[in-house]
Amino acid sequence: MLIFYYMVKIRSVRTISRKGFSREEKGWFLAGFVEGEGSFNVSLRRKNDYKLGWQVVLSFNVSQKDKEILELLKKELNCGIIKVRKFDNLHSLDITNPNEIIHKVIPYFQKFSLFSSGKRKNFEIFCQITNLMKKGSHRTTNGLKKILKLREELNKGKARKRKYEYDDVFPIRKSSETIC
Repeated sequence: MLIFYYMVKIRSVRTISRKGFSREEKGWFLAGFVEGEGSFNVSLRRKNDYKLGWQVVLSFNVSQKDKEILELLKKELNCGIIKVRKFDNLHSLDITNPNEIIHKVIPYFQKFSLFSSGKRKNFEIFCQITNLMKKGSHRTTNGLKKILKLREELNKGKARKRKYEYDDVFPIRKSSETIC
């Protein structure tokens, strides 16, 4: 398989085979691919056995019909699971293990940074949330509130609805008193 990529520094297009990739070139190519097809997410799950009743789940995923590039990214990151949806044959590389996100995904994209301001901003918010979780903040009311506020800024403007919003976790209490 031949892959075309754009070299930013010398502004030229080269065709290289997979064997012709240097580690550096591969890193920048995959970062560019993730820029277009990847997503950094933070979701919530109800968990009655958790102190606050909620689990915060970090996830990184990339979806693509071509499994080969996902396998290359999985090999570079040395983590993740590739799944396929049967009805449309869409493949996805999913990483939800917090240790893999902290020690593999985040350092990779700190080294091979994302260029577009939107994806870079999402990555930075994702890193802030990850750092709060490393400190155990997701186990405190104030920490969970901070995480949820940051999460509201993550992937902002996308047309999808989150299953649980801030108000689902921390409902506004209405007073039963009537003020005259």
